[in-house]
Amino acid sequence: MMRRFVLLACVILSPEAAAFSMKIIDSHLHVWADKNEAESFPYDQPPPESLQNIATPEALLEQMEKTKVDGALIVQPINHKYDHSYVANAIKKYPRKFKGMMLHDPTLSPEMAVKRLEELVLSGYVGVRFNPYLWNEDELMSADAGGGLAVYRRCAELSCPVGVMCFKGLELHYDDILALIEKSPDTQLVLDHLGFCALNDKGDEAFKQLLSLSKYPNVTVKVSALFRNTGSDDSFPYDRIRTRRFEPLLKSFGPDRLMIGSDFPYVLETEGGYDGAINSVKSWLNKDDAEKVLFGTAERLFGKWGV
Repeated sequence: MMRRFVLLACVILSPEAAAFSMKIIDSHLHVWADKNEAESFPYDQPPPESLQNIATPEALLEQMEKTKVDGALIVQPINHKYDHSYVANAIKKYPRKFKGMMLHDPTLSPEMAVKRLEELVLSGYVGVRFNPYLWNEDELMSADAGGGLAVYRRCAELSCPVGVMCFKGLELHYDDILALIEKSPDTQLVLDHLGFCALNDKGDEAFKQLLSLSKYPNVTVKVSALFRNTGSDDSFPYDRIRTRRFEPLLKSFGPDRLMIGSDFPYVLETEGGYDGAINSVKSWLNKDDAEKVLFGTAERLFGKWGV
């Protein structure tokens, strides 16, 4: 426990982190109903018991206030699946703090999927998440007759970015992602959590694929959920993630196509917690790059917070 506090202090007090203060937008996190609220907002699947009651909007705001985070993009949690009412309520209650990213339902027809997108955009959602594991095993996000491609193309017209979660590895979805990019080059595509390129041999190969996507100007990467990419080679404060993942991404994509994210509430169970995750990335940045990675990229894609 003492080691955790010492490391956290080092991150917070590092010269790079302390040299400037600016707006921070957390581009990736989740909220869900606690046990009592679940009576009104039932789960599709229960959250982890240890996190069930500490992932409300108010619990998030407490963490944001401590870490001086100004706004957040709430990604629709799998726990509420396609029922977006809980997150919609949070956006309505705290409109200066929160924006939302909806979860696409691959079971809908193309017409119904686009209609659902348009409805949720009107209620405050500014992005769409594609979870490829919600498609049937033999189906692709980019299928010509599918709802995924219809939504992806409509998102270009609505200036609504699409985030893709490659939880089991970027290499499994690389060709599908290329097809999306090529079929709708004006849609902004965002890859979650460093593309899920862990610090191991498999992740290193996938990371080459991730870097190759930098040639497409509509592709952005979230520097988020660092703890999901450490493999067995790294831990907080993520020095190897910095040198083997973040710095090459910064060189290839540039700061205007990277954005910080925490993966709250899961990050609360990691060494360093919410504050450590945010301040680790902040400590890697000079002031000019920080203006993009900490808030500029997110606001370019999703609009201004606090207005």
